[in-house]
Amino acid sequence: MARHHHCVYVVELARTVTLEPKFKRANPGYEQGKPCVYVGMTGLSPDVRLDKHKAGIQSNRFVREFGLRLLPELYECYNPMPYQAAAEMEVELGIALREQGYGVWQG
Repeated sequence: MARHHHCVYVVELARTVTLEPKFKRANPGYEQGKPCVYVGMTGLSPDVRLDKHKAGIQSNRFVREFGLRLLPELYECYNPMPYQAAAEMEVELGIALREQGYGVWQG
């Protein structure tokens, strides 16, 4: 049986990301004062994945430029999981956070 090693993760982004037109368009329901986040999935540990984003290795521009820290309280309860479950959870978690008024960008 394959070992489940994929994870979803959430990175807090600096609120200045809301000045980016692309981010702003993707978040018409953003509630001022709520966190802005990046939701992703990885086969690595979330810490290693964030380090890679910040180093510019297979990185998302918003995480590289605006990423502050991981928010494990939003994702740890789901990890680890199989690849397909992580891919689905990435989408579901992003939708759930957006419905709560968060500004969300997804991988």
